[in-house]
Amino acid sequence: MALIVQKYGGSSVANKELIESVARRAVAAKREGHQVVVVLSAMKGETDRLLSMAKGISESPEPREVDALLATGEQVTIALFAMVCQTMGEKVKSFLGFQAGIKTDDAHCRARIADIDPSRIKTELAKNRIAVVAGFQGVNRHGDITTLGRGGSDTTAVALAIALKANMCEIYTDVDGIYTTDPHVCDTARRIDRICYEEMLELSSLGAKVMEIRSIELAMNYRIKIHVRHSQSQSPGTIICEEDADMERTPVRGVTSSVQEGRITLLRVPDKPGVAARILDLISKAGIVIDMIIQNQSVSANGQDEENWTDFSFTVPAADYKATLDLVTSAGVEIGAYKVVGDNNIAKVSLVGVGMRNHAGVATLMFKTLASEGINISMISTSEIKISCVIEKKYAELAVRALHNAFNLGAPV
Repeated sequence: MALIVQKYGGSSVANKELIESVARRAVAAKREGHQVVVVLSAMKGETDRLLSMAKGISESPEPREVDALLATGEQVTIALFAMVCQTMGEKVKSFLGFQAGIKTDDAHCRARIADIDPSRIKTELAKNRIAVVAGFQGVNRHGDITTLGRGGSDTTAVALAIALKANMCEIYTDVDGIYTTDPHVCDTARRIDRICYEEMLELSSLGAKVMEIRSIELAMNYRIKIHVRHSQSQSPGTIICEEDADMERTPVRGVTSSVQEGRITLLRVPDKPGVAARILDLISKAGIVIDMIIQNQSVSANGQDEENWTDFSFTVPAADYKATLDLVTSAGVEIGAYKVVGDNNIAKVSLVGVGMRNHAGVATLMFKTLASEGINISMISTSEIKISCVIEKKYAELAVRALHNAFNLGAPV
């Protein structure tokens, strides 16, 4: 007998028929002798509907009340799911985040889980019941409802699996696993049977939408296996687990892109200690996350390096582009930059694979492939298992297809 945590996303519980379908899957697992904990998201579109209602009342609704509103989406789903299971003759009990012992920090709308007391869930499992938990939510030290941000139900499921010492965390969604790239962009995309935490973390941070980043971080830290599967099929899906020797045989395991990017450049910044830190500190205090950073010596009109000056470029999420540009434009005047320029017509395309550590020539083939398609690279960022390039947005899908073919990612393993 195993203890299994199953998480179903909004598209998997979008209506009564789908709720009945996933309930049958959970009930089947229990009748096979397993202890089952189910984590549910709100029905597809419900969170957006509630947010739209809030924005219809106020352009800047108070975050505490937004959390109180959004948490009702999961409350509806878990209650309906429990009722369906009961009609199947199963014992089941539903829990909101605070009832499940999920404690968070005080950051409304983007809270982080601080601790979980799973005692109530354990009690119900001991009574041979299915425990159904509302994902995406918890409670802070003041007793206020908090939400974890987009994709937070993934984090709830993994955190519960850790707290309960579960044998497996199953993430059910509307795709049948992790692919070498987006199948909607490249028709030769191939499902990956097994992928390591580090690769999945990079893919998630670089644009892949299947898993939420914090959930992967938690799973990696506590070595909890995640099984990503389609909620309406018996496909074997993808196992996210620790790295093994087989994974290193292929230099590249996936290619991804993100068009939700903006680049900001400060031209002719004084080249002295503390200037870069001042810029980054200002952005950090605004809660904006910076990704790629490049600093290089300024060049004069005659092609010579200009002493004491540097150009400083970085990328931010598109949603933060305008606010960041406004912040940096003001700061640029204060630090003596010649000019601040921005561009939100960019995309980031990336290759990911732990095999890059042991295979030479990955970057060379990437750059040659992009060049052969007439795609110019304006920024490059690398790590042990990743290479990212900033290109024009209009070339994003072309770049993905070309790189996927160049590295033969569609071939059976």
